[in-house]
Amino acid sequence: MNITVIGGGLAGCEAAYAAALRGANVTLYEMKPNKFSPAHSLPFLCELVCSNSLKADRLDSASGLLKREMRHFSSVVLDSAEETSVPAGGALAVDRELFAKAVTDKINSMENIRVINEEVTEIPKDGTVIIACGPLVDGAMAEEIKKLTGGYLSFFDAAAPILTYDSIDMTSAFKASRYDRGDDDYINCPMNEEEYNAFYDNLVSAERAPIHESIDKLHFFEGCMPVEVMAKRGRDTIRFGPLKPVGLTDPHTGRRPYANVQLRCDNKDKTLYNIVGFQTNLKFSEQKRVFSMIPALKNAEFVRYGVMHRNLFLDSPSLLNDDFSMKGNERIYFAGQMTGVEGYIESAMSGMIAGMSAAGKRYDFPRETIMGALTKYISGDSTGTFQPMNANFGILPPLPERIRDKKERYTKLAERSLEIIEKL
Repeated sequence: MNITVIGGGLAGCEAAYAAALRGANVTLYEMKPNKFSPAHSLPFLCELVCSNSLKADRLDSASGLLKREMRHFSSVVLDSAEETSVPAGGALAVDRELFAKAVTDKINSMENIRVINEEVTEIPKDGTVIIACGPLVDGAMAEEIKKLTGGYLSFFDAAAPILTYDSIDMTSAFKASRYDRGDDDYINCPMNEEEYNAFYDNLVSAERAPIHESIDKLHFFEGCMPVEVMAKRGRDTIRFGPLKPVGLTDPHTGRRPYANVQLRCDNKDKTLYNIVGFQTNLKFSEQKRVFSMIPALKNAEFVRYGVMHRNLFLDSPSLLNDDFSMKGNERIYFAGQMTGVEGYIESAMSGMIAGMSAAGKRYDFPRETIMGALTKYISGDSTGTFQPMNANFGILPPLPERIRDKKERYTKLAERSLEIIEKL
């Protein structure tokens, strides 16, 4: 069987790998390094854009459960992530460049995968095709997809800034993981009430970079909402979100901070750190000014400022089956964030399922699994206006018994899921 995969991101690489493992001959098209989107810069496959974290790896987290489910079927993304991981407490985070290179090397080593570095401007008229060109697709291919599907939806996504370790004032910061999970993997930047209020006032009044639509009319995915937009909801909103101080004690004061900004390692050498939860659309000069008001970042050297970009996604419930093939045109599959799954691992999962299905290995994933619940969601389980969805325990059917303790309940849901997955 011959399969064409368009796009070499997480979903495209996972689709190609899953199909090749099951005997298909795969041609994988990736336009880099001949052409780059505005958000990409590395010459490798599977480049991470918004964050270097693949979220929690604990079994009592939905993201951790999804990883366990995917490992059962072999995942090039997760194998590469584990090889190139950097300290991040209970999360699985990676050195971006080493991770992308590891995936690229694994894909290139597969005898039945051929990588062609060319931009695809037309959807092949015959044969099995997996479209995984990502939510930033534009130009001729975007028009092809629009013509094929009858249109698409969109939302705005944002990325956080990255700064150098040497520029962090460690006399104001401290290293610790929240609730002592893992080693001291995060650098914490505490603020007292006066410092936080000054920071907040400047954040909500800072000048944003120009975009084509009114900021008040934009549709943001909640998990990647710009910090300045989130802050507009109320003075304490971000203090209960990305700046939450719970689970931490500032060794300089012996008390919990009033607010706390966390920095996560972004490379193996621990020379670069990203500001956790600080996706932003502020002008670069405003990012420098406002974020430098955080005491530990008063001399911060930014190597990449935060950016915002439009992500496209399909009206999947009307278009896709739960194996990510098109309704009424089953030779064509879609994969990645374009389908309405939101998140790195969720995107890789969609590619895995599309690749396995295209290669003739179809599974009916039950709703009690994260893989099943997400595929059912994108293919028709959602209600109201369709919006992207990431892995969460709320989309799983409840347990027969009521368990009040959240951690215990999540662990039981995860154990139920893995019992099912092991039998597939």
